[in-house]
Amino acid sequence: MKTTIKNSSLAVAGIALITASVFFVQGSYTHGGLTLSLFWLLLAAAFMQVAQLQKFAYTIVILGAVTISMTYPQYFTTLGDFQLKKLIVPLLQIITFGVGCTMSWHDLQGVLKMPKAVFVGVFCHYTIMPMVAFAIAKVFGFPPEIAAGVVLVGCMPSGLASNVIAFIAKANLALSVTITAVSTLLAPLMTPLLMKLLGGQFVPVNFIDMLLDILKLVIVPIFIGVFVNQFFHKRALWIDKVMPKISMAGIACIIIIITAAGRENLLHVGVALVFAMFLHMTVGLMLGYFGSRLFGLSKLNARTVAIEVGMQNGGLASGIAVQMGKIATVGLAPAVNGPIMNTTFSLIATWWGSKPVDSEG
Repeated sequence: MKTTIKNSSLAVAGIALITASVFFVQGSYTHGGLTLSLFWLLLAAAFMQVAQLQKFAYTIVILGAVTISMTYPQYFTTLGDFQLKKLIVPLLQIITFGVGCTMSWHDLQGVLKMPKAVFVGVFCHYTIMPMVAFAIAKVFGFPPEIAAGVVLVGCMPSGLASNVIAFIAKANLALSVTITAVSTLLAPLMTPLLMKLLGGQFVPVNFIDMLLDILKLVIVPIFIGVFVNQFFHKRALWIDKVMPKISMAGIACIIIIITAAGRENLLHVGVALVFAMFLHMTVGLMLGYFGSRLFGLSKLNARTVAIEVGMQNGGLASGIAVQMGKIATVGLAPAVNGPIMNTTFSLIATWWGSKPVDSEG
């Protein structure tokens, strides 16, 4: 049955892709976008039938949804008189609350068990990624607010999905969790400071406002989640099953809303911005790995640090862009970064997972 569904989905997806190409050539972009969305959804359905490819299905669905929001942006910007961008902040708070529900105070014990590796990971994250983002923003010559969005992504703490990627890559999961936790706790200080120094060269940045935004968007919800996990976990086991699905849906909604809001800007800088964000995470991954090796970390820990350095918390960046009132410009880089990051690091994690290394090497 699975083989039949896979083959049928791939066949129809192929037809949809060819049809979409014809529509685009003819200049019928609305029909082309709709047909291309169908292609992505059928491809995701085919991937769901293959165990090794299932992890990529979510990202492909996101691509389909983004295509729809680019084709019919009017349906993803307002609902009656309600502006959908107002959903981004509460959605992000729900997502980070869910992350907190999977954490405990024991996650910070890694600082005591492996202080050097944690320091190297956090240091590399908050030096490599902001500087690489700033250099890319300058070299690509993006408009000021688009460039500020690229820098904003670079100033974020480690991505919340990095722990899953570390698990798939068979890296040091305990180290990954600890670096994510520490970099997130430092974000209220480090992100506004780095944005003031680097992003402030493109747009005005208010240090105190950004600090308070990060506390409200991430730190408070995570601490509430940790509290719930610590004292009510046995009574709320359903959270473990429900929250990942809610988080995935929430991330998808955030990306779709930002894409629709920034459609016109994306049409002008879309391809360049996609390449810029791919370059950003790729350079971060490589520098994170080789920088860790220079600090004397094992190959296993260097892989872990590379993942933590290369993956940014794009959701937080999106929330800050909303708070800045610049969702259609500053918010574009975070929206573009999400699907690219998930796809790229899923592939890397799968490859590394097939080539495990000695923790002492």
